[in-house]
Amino acid sequence: MGGNFDRSLNTKETSFHEIPIVDLAPLIEGTDPLKVAREIGDICENIGFLYVKNHGVSKQLIEEAYAMSKAFFALPYEDKEKLNIARSGCTLRGYVPMYTENADPKNTKDFKECFDFGKHCDEVSPFFGPNPIPEKVERFREVFDNYHEAMMTLARKLISAIALSLDLPADYFERLQRKPITIQRLSYYPTQRGEITLGEIGTGAHTDYGFLTILSQDSNGGLQVQNRDGEWVSAPPVEDAFIVNIGDLVQTFTNDRYIATVHRVINVSGNARYSIPFFIDLDFDAVVEVVPTCVSPSNPAKYEPYVCGKYKYERFLDTYTHLQVERAGITEPA
Repeated sequence: MGGNFDRSLNTKETSFHEIPIVDLAPLIEGTDPLKVAREIGDICENIGFLYVKNHGVSKQLIEEAYAMSKAFFALPYEDKEKLNIARSGCTLRGYVPMYTENADPKNTKDFKECFDFGKHCDEVSPFFGPNPIPEKVERFREVFDNYHEAMMTLARKLISAIALSLDLPADYFERLQRKPITIQRLSYYPTQRGEITLGEIGTGAHTDYGFLTILSQDSNGGLQVQNRDGEWVSAPPVEDAFIVNIGDLVQTFTNDRYIATVHRVINVSGNARYSIPFFIDLDFDAVVEVVPTCVSPSNPAKYEPYVCGKYKYERFLDTYTHLQVERAGITEPA
């Protein structure tokens, strides 16, 4: 999915108005969710990325999350290495060192470090399990438990709007998201200087594998979105707003009515860039298939049904170097 990517470094510098801002207050407060749903649906058809304001997430919580993130990445390498994602087995949680995840592996080495976790689970299964915690960062668990909960609340509101935009009941996707795969990620991008080539950039060109992404980014910018003409458009930070984009699952559900948009990161700001993306998918064993409102006799389904967790794991096999070495088998959770 996502087609052939234009991998040039030519970027169209534009104002943020080219990626629309949606006021979520009527959705969050319940005063006019259909209005917001129509806006989001139109954007998903034409752009796939939007800014959202009045989202209901505390500014203090976001600031605390950034403080925790910066404290973690400032730890000595040996402390971070103890939490290496390669040690987490199929849960795929922990520290992602430089160059060990590559979103566009045939063309680019990703110049970034990450830390991945999710909702804590005692039982281990693909994408689920206990969270590795950097004990030297005080309040890390508390802050990110709260942040993950806030993201879940916001995500469910946004997903209900997507359902409404497709003329489906607001709770249509809830049956597939009783225990959804989620990844709460912290990202650190050192600045790049000198001659920049596509062989090494912050994150290579890709579409997101899941259902929905909610991104907080700092003031340094670097996110670039590919528009329908193949041009790379800057997506600069907007104060008190998240960036939201849809992933491959939504493209399948909508039979290509909504398109997962290709994006990448190149940090040439002169400063370290920090971002906090939240990814939500479906339950591991949920079946992804075109919804009834997106098919007709003249527009039959373009996709065969597939299982969410298996699809996501296959995509991870393409991007994580330690999984390519292991080529581990996959066991569905009970």
